[in-house]
Amino acid sequence: MITRPLKIAAFALLFAFSSISLAEDSFTLRLAQTWGPNSPILGETVEHMAKMAETMSNGRLKVRIDASNKHKAPFGIFDLVRNGQYDMGHTASYYYKGTIPNAMYFTTVPFGMIAPEQYAWFYHGEGMELMRKVYEPHGLLSFPGGNTGNQMGGWFREEINSLEDLKGLKMRTPGFAGEVMAELGVAVTNIPPGELYSALERGTIDALEWVGPALDFSMGFHQIAKNYYSGWHEPGAEVQFLINKETWDKLPKDLQEVLRVAMRTAAYDMYIQSTHESGVAWDKMKENYPDVTHRTFPPEVIEALRSATNKLLKEAAESDPLAKEIITSQREYLRQVRQWTNISDKAYLDSVAGE
Repeated sequence: MITRPLKIAAFALLFAFSSISLAEDSFTLRLAQTWGPNSPILGETVEHMAKMAETMSNGRLKVRIDASNKHKAPFGIFDLVRNGQYDMGHTASYYYKGTIPNAMYFTTVPFGMIAPEQYAWFYHGEGMELMRKVYEPHGLLSFPGGNTGNQMGGWFREEINSLEDLKGLKMRTPGFAGEVMAELGVAVTNIPPGELYSALERGTIDALEWVGPALDFSMGFHQIAKNYYSGWHEPGAEVQFLINKETWDKLPKDLQEVLRVAMRTAAYDMYIQSTHESGVAWDKMKENYPDVTHRTFPPEVIEALRSATNKLLKEAAESDPLAKEIITSQREYLRQVRQWTNISDKAYLDSVAGE
């Protein structure tokens, strides 16, 4: 027979162990994002991911988000997560090409894959494995974090009629596209999102590319530069979730899967939200700002951009075996999947043009 004091002690001990177990099985991860507070679409994607992770884990997994105004390092997410100051990050791979050049291929490549093709390469081709090869040596894991779709080529104060018009032009454009533009004589710079409007307004830059109508309209670029060019440089721009590998390894398997699903779902949601918001924003822009003109780059400019892209890719492949592996994988996958894109989506759009 167990006496009452012993029963009380037993229940107290059981409660203590249960509390310890619960505490050990609950996690709060800190995430730093490149974007500022209340950033549409990009910031919303992170919030959606965090909410899904908490809901699916029944509150065991929480993600606390710090915008760039808090950590003060919009282009420093890689180091913040690698050094353990944050557990996670939301940013874009190509911002870190100076630290790990092979990272830039996982955002987008000029004249490369559009968003559906790129997602297929990530999840059904070699994309995830190649991304692991690039990031794991730095103690990081990277996951697709949302796609903007085909990005616009940028806002230009003056119309671009020839290659000569690009020479000496001061333009904000990051990643591999920046290197390509530099080959054509453009003075390339990268500027944090929150400073883009003032840089264009003050004449610090003559042109910039950001994303597309979904995000450009609210930034107000159309009030300054009236020439809006279609893109060539980011046919499927993918941002990323970065995770410190030590943090990942400490998570129970079920919470790893919760986080994986939340990130993948949030990434897909960002792609469809971007498509929706771009359609809405472009409609408003045409109606309210008729002086904004949509343009495409002249054929000679496109061919020069393509030639410079191929030259730089060839040089990168010759100088780095891992770069060669990534570039070859992307090209081979594009060669295969584009055949289907051409007889499905492209053929459909071509056949109904003008309707």
